[in-house]
Amino acid sequence: MSSLTELERARLRWRARRGLLENDLIITRYLDAYEHLLTDEDVSALTQLFELGDNELLDILLARAELHGALDTPRLRDIVGLMRAL
Repeated sequence: MSSLTELERARLRWRARRGLLENDLIITRYLDAYEHLLTDEDVSALTQLFELGDNELLDILLARAELHGALDTPRLRDIVGLMRAL
């Protein structure tokens, strides 16, 4: 487990800001609940997830689409599962 510095937390939250309010709400709930537990691997996985376009990300978060290709990893499946459960 890695403890994020305040700067790293701020950068992660800034990177998580999205153009769609729905994405912001889901991601913010996840970070509020799990930010203190995130590992370096989790931060790297989230960074990959944040590379998606807003609509594609929303479809994944709402289970209208599944992770595919390089994003279909056990860690990202776990993270998305937690986001969906919140």
